[in-house]
Amino acid sequence: MEKNVDLFTDGACRGNPGNGGWGVLLRYGGHEKELYGGERETTNNRMELTAVIMGLKQLKRPCQVRITTDSRYVMQGATEWLEGWKRRNWRTAAKKPVLNQDLWREFDCLAAEHEIDWRWVRGHSGHPENEKADRLANRGIDEMTA
Repeated sequence: MEKNVDLFTDGACRGNPGNGGWGVLLRYGGHEKELYGGERETTNNRMELTAVIMGLKQLKRPCQVRITTDSRYVMQGATEWLEGWKRRNWRTAAKKPVLNQDLWREFDCLAAEHEIDWRWVRGHSGHPENEKADRLANRGIDEMTA
């Protein structure tokens, strides 16, 4: 697993729920790829998680992936909560169904193929790649609603 890939991801929502978008900046070697899309009547958390999923779907073989996100929900879900949810049959510690379970299950399958290193950055703090992912997420909303 020698292929090192960076994913910078972000989600956006106008209203929560409302029209949402996701953006990904994928970097491998000297190459960059931008991805984005939008959905109607969604939530910010769904768009944050969708961005990570769409980035991972681009990878054709197992990779070492560094994911940089401004979403504590996605990072904590992936690194702290996911195993417990699976043990409890997709229930939270409070015995409620896990929100966004469809996306978490998809993420779990995709993530199993890779070694993932998570990085959190404060949103809208001037981090260049996070700002670019944010612009892509907003472009996803703009193009969907145009």
